[in-house]
Amino acid sequence: MKDVIVIGAGLTGLTLGYRLVKGGADVLLVEKNDRIGGQIQTHEEGGFVFESGPNTGVVSSSEVARLFMDLKDRCRMVTARESSKRRLIYKNGSLKALPSSLWGGVTTPLFTFTDKIRLLGEPFRKRGDNPDESVAELVLRRMGRSFLDFAVDPFIGGIYAGDPRKLVTRHALPKLYNLEQTYGSFIKGAVAKAKLPKTEDDKLVTKKIYSVEGGLEKMCVAMGKEIGADRIILSAGNSVVSPCDGGWVVTTDKGEFRARYVVTTVGGHALPELLPHVEENVMKPIKSLDYAPVVQVSVGLNDCHDDRFESFGALMPSSQERGCLGILFPSGCFDGRTPEGASLMSVFMGGVKHREVIDKSDEEIVSMVSKELKEVFGIDRKPDLLKIWRHRYAIPQYDGSTDARLDAVEKIQAANKGLILAGNIRDGIGMPDRIKQASRIAEELLHAL
Repeated sequence: MKDVIVIGAGLTGLTLGYRLVKGGADVLLVEKNDRIGGQIQTHEEGGFVFESGPNTGVVSSSEVARLFMDLKDRCRMVTARESSKRRLIYKNGSLKALPSSLWGGVTTPLFTFTDKIRLLGEPFRKRGDNPDESVAELVLRRMGRSFLDFAVDPFIGGIYAGDPRKLVTRHALPKLYNLEQTYGSFIKGAVAKAKLPKTEDDKLVTKKIYSVEGGLEKMCVAMGKEIGADRIILSAGNSVVSPCDGGWVVTTDKGEFRARYVVTTVGGHALPELLPHVEENVMKPIKSLDYAPVVQVSVGLNDCHDDRFESFGALMPSSQERGCLGILFPSGCFDGRTPEGASLMSVFMGGVKHREVIDKSDEEIVSMVSKELKEVFGIDRKPDLLKIWRHRYAIPQYDGSTDARLDAVEKIQAANKGLILAGNIRDGIGMPDRIKQASRIAEELLHAL
């Protein structure tokens, strides 16, 4: 009998497995696909190095920094160039830089004069008292319509591929919510937090954008090697987790395995088949978790350089009715991603507002991308690289159903000792959230073993 079986060898499962093995636990990872890494996958073609899943992460927690410190002999974190701090927003036919200074905020055409003046009163506005207030409601109340339309809406589109009118701030943007609840204001909160003394963990949190030398998949491969091939079962489809004497049994196409603890890291849509012993009405709030479908298109252009590409990317406000959510510029962030003189883009399309895009043909997707390149950047040529990736369950939406889902997770765990439900069904959607969650669960399990 193993100490722990982890279902899923994506970022959460790999980080958890790695931390448990380092702590001396007897661990087995069970993965339905024939490779580890989950959504994280790096590709190379024609001198271009590109991702078909997440493109970047943020060093937003000490757990991220410590993971790379531990893996330094197997993979190397690379942080984005200084120029990548620039973010572009599309408005009325052109791209405009999101302000990063007081003067930029005063002079930017993104926000109305009225809202700029109104922002001065933000520190004095009443603290919100609705715990289920949407992101859109919060921003309208404290900042104004133009800030919602040309800052927060495209940001939510880029991060969640979601709708700010539906996402609940307390769950989707907890740090923003806590700023207002703790300090009464975004501005006062940011000033107060900047004055707080920094712990050793705080000093590791640089907020820098990162990737990995050679691509993000190198991080997954590094953790896989540390865990050991003998502790990872691939192509283990049709997995079912059931209680047994002294723990749990996991039955798969590759055999039957037993452990004292089982941790699932799969999406909410996959949990009912994995845990058939859980009553349907109890599982329903988790099963019904809404995922934004996203189409990602990698575009490479040889002998093509534009000063606008020297930035993190361009976001498209939904009010502008463009054909994509946003376009990232990996070649503007990191070295070694393209041949000399070339540019690399990641175009993101679909999301909750345009779910139909996921089912469009390759020809339709190519046509949409070509239109965006021509109308936004003036590029009217056939790309040297164009790869299409479809992610039907890309990004979970932390909307008004979140409390019911979290309650269901707690109820299932309380009724099934030794079963832990992890992954992006809770605790955040980004790579730093996955690493932080896995590190915390590993610490709890090592203490219990």
